[in-house]
Amino acid sequence: MKHIVSIYHIMERPPVSDIHIFDRPSRGIGLLDRTAGRVAQTDAKSLGREPPGEGHGTVIRRRMEELRMNAVRRGVLGLMGALLVAGPSDAGGRTPASSGQDAAAKARRLAVKPRHVVCFLCAANGLAKLSDAASMAIRDFATGFSIDHTYSQDKPDPRMSRSFGVSWDRVHPNARSSADEDAVENHQSVLYVLGPPMTSETTMVVSTGALMLVHQVIKAGATAVKGESAGVAHSLVRWNELILQASAALKSDDDFALRRVCRLAFAKRPLASDDYLESVGFHLTGLPEVFVPKSHGSEREAVATMDAVADEIARQGLEATLKSRRAKLSFESDYAEGDFKFNPYGIVKLAS
Repeated sequence: MKHIVSIYHIMERPPVSDIHIFDRPSRGIGLLDRTAGRVAQTDAKSLGREPPGEGHGTVIRRRMEELRMNAVRRGVLGLMGALLVAGPSDAGGRTPASSGQDAAAKARRLAVKPRHVVCFLCAANGLAKLSDAASMAIRDFATGFSIDHTYSQDKPDPRMSRSFGVSWDRVHPNARSSADEDAVENHQSVLYVLGPPMTSETTMVVSTGALMLVHQVIKAGATAVKGESAGVAHSLVRWNELILQASAALKSDDDFALRRVCRLAFAKRPLASDDYLESVGFHLTGLPEVFVPKSHGSEREAVATMDAVADEIARQGLEATLKSRRAKLSFESDYAEGDFKFNPYGIVKLAS
């Protein structure tokens, strides 16, 4: 696995200019549409209050366990289905050379298991508090996560300003403030938390665990947070908005909304290449990346299309989406298979 360093996720492609597109929550949550003004005032402390009836933490743990069991069941059923349809590719049971090469490439891709890496910054002497909060989350619900003791440190890292500078989300309005930038500039402690390797069946439960772990560490005093696996940072206000949305989705058993919130939290878009505006990090919720040709219109329109295509794949499946969008699935990636940004599920490239 590639070493984790604070500067690791400076983007290979330049981000496009700030475009300030509202991420539209799905109908299943709708929380921010109705309470945008109040949510903007929400701080981490208020998120820690227990609602009437079943406690907030209890709801999260119960739903996380349900998601985990559902992921196991889907994995078993998928394996059974693969075994049922498997068979020799020709009459003699021999595999043509080209087919064998394709199968080998597919096997290599599927052997890649995406992982979350989350970076937290804090004030002086804050590492112990953040580590304790992360350890409690790992014990309570974030199964398989671990603290990276090698690169966590109770001293500032001078590269953080540059690293966060290229990672701030550029879609959501007011994605960061001067206070967020000052928190990065003046940090005195760094904590890295690693997630477990994920399959397509477990991405939602693990990503939900990652987001709720972020909640716990913010409550403990984190002053800035960045998802390293896609290189995306949000303001603390935005992280708290996403946590509220995920909590609402958990309580309403809205798995589609939950997957969408996790994608908005941990994926980055848009990045610019010569011909496309691109996403990175959709694999953290079990989806292929979406590349939109620059000829399709403005950056606003491209991001809206990326999100719409991702939602369609989550709702109706990949094949139906490829057909309706007249798109192609590509596995030609600029990222090496050992890179945290490598997407083993491929890239949906829309036609020009």
